[in-house]
Amino acid sequence: MHNLHRQKDSTAWIVQTWVAFVASVGMTTIGIVNLPVNDWVKGFMGMGLAFSVGSTLTLAKTTRDLHESTKLTARVDEAHVEKLLTNNHPLK
Repeated sequence: MHNLHRQKDSTAWIVQTWVAFVASVGMTTIGIVNLPVNDWVKGFMGMGLAFSVGSTLTLAKTTRDLHESTKLTARVDEAHVEKLLTNNHPLK
């Protein structure tokens, strides 16, 4: 059973979050490239940035998945309770 996805956030909010993400990664990358250190240090900093971004995306997805699974579980539990009440109604 598919539910239609309803957008909860405004388009402006979505655009702002993407602009902020791209700007923060871009500015950090520019900062790393322009550091007055050798390339090994820049590479280490770049790897740290890449790992931080990847970990953040994984954490966000995991958090969303956990939230969605609790919503689904709550709906299933609600349906079970409703079925029990319907099948065992005293005035039936």
